Amino acid sequence: MCGICGWVSFGRDLRAEHAAVESMTETMACRGPDDHGTWVTEHAALGHRRLAIIDLPGGRQPMSVRTPNGPIVMVYSGEAYNFTELREELIGRGHRFHTDSDTEVVLVAYLEWGDAFAERLNGMYAFAIWDSRENKLVMVRDRMGIKPFYYYETADGVLFGSEPKAILANPLAERALTLDGVRELFAFVKTPGHAVWEGMREVEPGTIVTVRANGLRTTRYWTLETREHTDDRDASVAHVRELLEDIVRRQLVSDVPRCTLLSGGLDSSAMTAIAARQLAETGETVRSFAVDFVGQTENFVPDDLRGTPDTPYVHDVAAMSHTEHQDIVLDSDQLADPDVRSKVIRARDLPAGLGDMDASLYLLFKAIREHSTVALSGESADEVFGGYQQFFDPRAQRATTFPWLVRFADHFGKDDSILTPDLTEALDLPRYIQNAYDTSVAAIERLDGESDFEWRMRKVCYLHLTHFVRILLDRKDRASMAVGLEVRVPFCDHRLVEYVYNAPWSLKTYDDREKSLLRGATRDVLPPSVADRVKSPYPSTQDPKYAVKLQDNAREYLSTPGHPVFDIVSHDWLARAVEIETPQITQASRHGLERSLDLALWLDMYKPTLKLS
Repeated sequence: MCGICGWVSFGRDLRAEHAAVESMTETMACRGPDDHGTWVTEHAALGHRRLAIIDLPGGRQPMSVRTPNGPIVMVYSGEAYNFTELREELIGRGHRFHTDSDTEVVLVAYLEWGDAFAERLNGMYAFAIWDSRENKLVMVRDRMGIKPFYYYETADGVLFGSEPKAILANPLAERALTLDGVRELFAFVKTPGHAVWEGMREVEPGTIVTVRANGLRTTRYWTLETREHTDDRDASVAHVRELLEDIVRRQLVSDVPRCTLLSGGLDSSAMTAIAARQLAETGETVRSFAVDFVGQTENFVPDDLRGTPDTPYVHDVAAMSHTEHQDIVLDSDQLADPDVRSKVIRARDLPAGLGDMDASLYLLFKAIREHSTVALSGESADEVFGGYQQFFDPRAQRATTFPWLVRFADHFGKDDSILTPDLTEALDLPRYIQNAYDTSVAAIERLDGESDFEWRMRKVCYLHLTHFVRILLDRKDRASMAVGLEVRVPFCDHRLVEYVYNAPWSLKTYDDREKSLLRGATRDVLPPSVADRVKSPYPSTQDPKYAVKLQDNAREYLSTPGHPVFDIVSHDWLARAVEIETPQITQASRHGLERSLDLALWLDMYKPTLKLS
């Protein structure tokens, strides 16, 4: 796991731009604290920061192979979980290897198969290859978008990086935000390819972007396709278990300490239990970590989102699977600390607005990093197997919009309610969201003979797997890599995603509950309390002191009415929000305060040019 960046320019000699490339590379020191390297030639410059996971001495980058017509050089972030099999196949084709790293395997695979090599990879990755034979840059991103990857077209080439901050460190990149950028910040739809910053794009998941002197071309090597599911219930459950066993075994491979993230929910518990059984075969014990809040379990109050606290279930799993477990317990002072908020925003490069859920994730990862370098997460199982409440809400099932937005307003209010009236009118978020929805569902293929209800549920599942999950994957990657922790996501293995996506909804809910296939496949390794637990989202503090601290922090901005945040946030709304009495502070008000504080701090840190007219 690493950070990559680079600059391709067909109109200048980049050998005179070492300082700029070093500056771009240095922005991602947190992603790669173990090593760094740059490679510069006339029209291409590549930078790399390394977090050493596999083959600690042999995986240095940029990595190159020589050919009669010039070198092929790569910078790579992520993991190829099938590198052992690929290595053996390539050896059989006559290739020789000088390291034990998966990086070299990926590079040699490109040499052997060209662009077609991407289809052979199983993993999470973002990498860039400069091919001197054809003077071209090849950028590739994994199928699900687990690893972030951005680029910025210039007059004569492109800038690229694992994170926007690497691109923004180059003087050619303008720090600007247009109305479309603000729309993307507040729409909560994660438009594929959109990077919020003006002029910047994402390498979309499952695509290859090729840059030559005559321009840029994007090709897709993977998409979520509709296929007939022919297995019955027993065969489907058995195949899910078979896949999970293989996936977890592959993702436990590491030359550094690893652990699991354990929430006490079905997803992370099943993953932890399988990992514990596999490691026990070699006499190892799984380390597990969970986040908690001071007094949360003792004073927990059920609400519409969360019916139970996590900790008792976490401890049930830890006891049954014999993990070496640790709770990371946080208080409101830590969660509301402006310094923590600053670190989260710096990690994201954007005012994400998820408040204490972002802060607690960052602090959890920071604490874990003292013990482990790799962590396995249950992220994306809800999107794959159908776990969220909106999957079962008739309003969301029938809605002609993104299904999570139907329930989002119920819990957090309308995100644009905090904006100035003029900006709200200019944004016209309903139209933006509707256009994004219509574009997305137009790409879904309906199975012959599929009932109207199954077709609606296929669309709900597809949208979660191509939009919603990418919001959470980006959040997890940025928070973890900000402290040099690699988080792996077994449930994003494309084989599992493809298989379960095409299972009919009636099969995904065969026991009239959420995530039936996952529960059926793993019940034997789980305590009954967890196997039968109702879905509970990522935890959020219930301590009223947290909201009070948010109000205190917001008052500081109200004292400077000329602050640029009030070009976006309504001064009147914020003035009312800070005066709400503690018992009346709703989840919507708290969320609005978090969004406002994120925006204000982001504007102070990045000083973007706002083009809002």
